Amino acid sequence: MIIFMGVAGSGKSMQGRLLADQEALPWLSTGEFLRMLISGDERRDMLAGKLLDDEEIITLVQKIFNIVDTDEEFVLDGFPRTESQADWLLNQVKYGQLSVTAVIHLIATESSVMERLLDRGRQDDHAEAIRERFQEYEVAIKPVMSHFKEAKIPIYDINGEQEPKKVHSDIISVLGRS
Repeated sequence: MIIFMGVAGSGKSMQGRLLADQEALPWLSTGEFLRMLISGDERRDMLAGKLLDDEEIITLVQKIFNIVDTDEEFVLDGFPRTESQADWLLNQVKYGQLSVTAVIHLIATESSVMERLLDRGRQDDHAEAIRERFQEYEVAIKPVMSHFKEAKIPIYDINGEQEPKKVHSDIISVLGRS
């Protein structure tokens, strides 16, 4: 699997879909699945910019993995987002249940993320929620990157503020694809 990571608004979904389309791979977005499947208080919390707890997310990801052939390459967007989720994923890798080809880490500043997400116009894209997501990225997602480094998973930092075609080109280049 090729994992896309970065702050909300860095281009993970766009670039994940582009890569999946180019390489004819499944694209699995936990955010898209959550928006389709979550209701009630959990949905309200999600729309307020809050994360669901690790157990709920891992259960969802297990369901997602049941609908795709995990022996084949696929693109994963939006997971893991915490150290516990990363530990779960790396445990699956350790026991041969999954394999990780690379982590594509899209980097973007808070100001560019704010502009992109406000322009996107989803209900959960308001200034307070965006600031909360950026803070969550700093304190939760960045440590996940350390877990991947310790596990010797290849991580490629890509400037997500470039034009989308350039970002895609950089991703294709680091993955050694044509």
